[in-house]
Amino acid sequence: MITSADFIGCHQAQFLDQFDILEQAAEGATFLLNSIHSADEVWAHMPRPIQQSIISKKIKFYVIDAYKVARDAHMGGRINTIMQTCFFAISGVLPREDAIQKIKDAIKKTYGKKGEDVVLQNYAAVDATLAGLHQVTVPTSVSSKIELAAVMPAHAPQFLRDVTARIIEGKGDDLPVSAMPIDGTYPTATTKWEKRNISQFVPEWDADLCIQCGSCAFVCPHACIRAKLYDQDKLSNAPEGFRGVKPKGKDFQDQRYTLQIYVEDCTGCELCVTVCPAKSKENSAHRAINMVEKEPIHQREITNEKFFDTLPQPIRDNTNFSSVRGIQFIEPLFEFSGACSGCGETPYLKLLTQLFGDRMMVANATGCSSIYGGNLPTTPWAQTSEGCGPAWANSLFEDNAEFGFGYALTNEMHEGMARKLLQTLAPTVGDTLAKAILDAPQLTDAEITAQRARVRELKNKLSSIRTSEAKSLFTLADRLIRRSVWVIGGDGWAYDIGYGGLDHVIASGRNINILVLDTEVYSNTGGQASKSTPIGAIAKFANGGKEVGKKDLAMMAMAYGHVYVAKIAMGANRAQTIQAMREAEAYNGPSIVIAYSHCIAHGIAMKDGLEQQKLATQCGHWPLFRYDPRRTPLGENPLVLDSAAPKSAFKDYAYNEIRYRMLSRQDPEHADVLMKRAQAYVDERWKVYKDMADHGKKQDGETAQA
Repeated sequence: MITSADFIGCHQAQFLDQFDILEQAAEGATFLLNSIHSADEVWAHMPRPIQQSIISKKIKFYVIDAYKVARDAHMGGRINTIMQTCFFAISGVLPREDAIQKIKDAIKKTYGKKGEDVVLQNYAAVDATLAGLHQVTVPTSVSSKIELAAVMPAHAPQFLRDVTARIIEGKGDDLPVSAMPIDGTYPTATTKWEKRNISQFVPEWDADLCIQCGSCAFVCPHACIRAKLYDQDKLSNAPEGFRGVKPKGKDFQDQRYTLQIYVEDCTGCELCVTVCPAKSKENSAHRAINMVEKEPIHQREITNEKFFDTLPQPIRDNTNFSSVRGIQFIEPLFEFSGACSGCGETPYLKLLTQLFGDRMMVANATGCSSIYGGNLPTTPWAQTSEGCGPAWANSLFEDNAEFGFGYALTNEMHEGMARKLLQTLAPTVGDTLAKAILDAPQLTDAEITAQRARVRELKNKLSSIRTSEAKSLFTLADRLIRRSVWVIGGDGWAYDIGYGGLDHVIASGRNINILVLDTEVYSNTGGQASKSTPIGAIAKFANGGKEVGKKDLAMMAMAYGHVYVAKIAMGANRAQTIQAMREAEAYNGPSIVIAYSHCIAHGIAMKDGLEQQKLATQCGHWPLFRYDPRRTPLGENPLVLDSAAPKSAFKDYAYNEIRYRMLSRQDPEHADVLMKRAQAYVDERWKVYKDMADHGKKQDGETAQA
């Protein structure tokens, strides 16, 4: 709403290449830029229109490398304190010394509960900021030949060029109502056009060291790491520097393997590095994937990425869906989201789309997953090269389960109508084809591929039949291919506000899948405690630490006896994560999968998120298990524990996170009371699950002995 700004700050230098940052700058305004280039170098890297605005509007220009200041102060990529200090130092809103003192007072008040080390880090950043802030001597003439990049390339779809690009530019308010989709639906697969380019450091692949395990691609929250297997002759037109190496294993002699990083979509979270098991013998800090400065490799990797995209996708029917190594070759249909760097939720969504993506219908509760999942201007839910992909819609916090239930009921109705019509038209389209479609199993990808081929044949025949029944069946024929309905949301939805609806849906017995992305806190709305928040954790409305235990949503679902239930944590067991998702989707009834999702609200370095998941399982706080009612008729225990007995204390996991440490600093005695209570709760929960999983084993053994 500001059209004449006296101060403009640009915290991400790459925005200069994309937007006319100074369009609304007033005459004599002050411009602050965070850049890796020094005051003597930065002018040469400015686009021509930006240089012109600085000169013509007589703008005072300041520069700082805020990321270097943050790293030196051991603050990672957090630059908010640094940029705030710059503002008060040069804006003249307050005298400089007064402003700096007030900033330090605010730091003490804001971060004091998080510990003296956090306060001192911010103090050091403030002091270093003043030393690193420099005014740029502005030349008298424009010298740059750099032009602003187009927001959307010319070959992007028209809607993206005409509408999405305007929203990205910040000019969405100028769009007429007539530009909006008339039916309220928006295209998917649009984040790939929005190159945010926000990370200064990105992963680089060391092909010689790589064991091709697929772990890095599996855990990447933004689907920025992709792997492909392809015939060796595809490398004939490869650009210089593109790596295609021999695959591990004797069955791939005539093929090549490439791991590609999409550097402009990477957020620099480092999860890929922390999970990589391949280390150099000479230098254990060097792995098969390592963080490097983006600028020196930027253009090379863009060229490599474009060539990589031309390589064929592996055939799904020939892919091993049960292993991390196999999953890396499956195209993700959830990519490049705007979630937090290192997000613990998005890898699960990406995995879902790799397993079931082009058949998925997603009902998404309001929360983090609806914001990074479908917020304008772009959506990460994507499509295959054939234009197939998940259908997605967002519902309210309180009724999302019922919303997804509507999907399932509608699918049942449409499929039933299609089957009746096909039975009626069987003599016309061919009894053999009709019977094959009606009786076809559709559990594996190969079976679904075969069904798709049969449905295509059916539609070809129907297109030449001029009857109302044939026309109706033509519109419904695709419903004869099994769809995969998923209801998705966070713990605030599943445990709290939407629990009544969730309970209603699982009680229905209908075939519907539920994924709970459990961060144990209301992440999107500001960090309020939910019924999933554990004992001892501090959150809003639990400032003195949560007093009561975490709601056991899994146990409540298992009580029905007909619901598939699983708890997963990919940081603890990636194979079990895959297995649980596949079993849940194949189960003909309600299924609920509860996924541990580390979160920035926990107060951790996000690169350590997977390690925290592992520790949560090792201490017994997050036991891994699968409850499958299909085992009961076979005389087997439906509950299988997939994690071992706790081998560490709850506090060894908890005190790695600020949400627990804060209480130990502000009220050590109460923190100790709650930590003992939390340990007792974990011990009791583990005993309950262990007894359930062991039930019948002793009797079976005695029977066998007798």
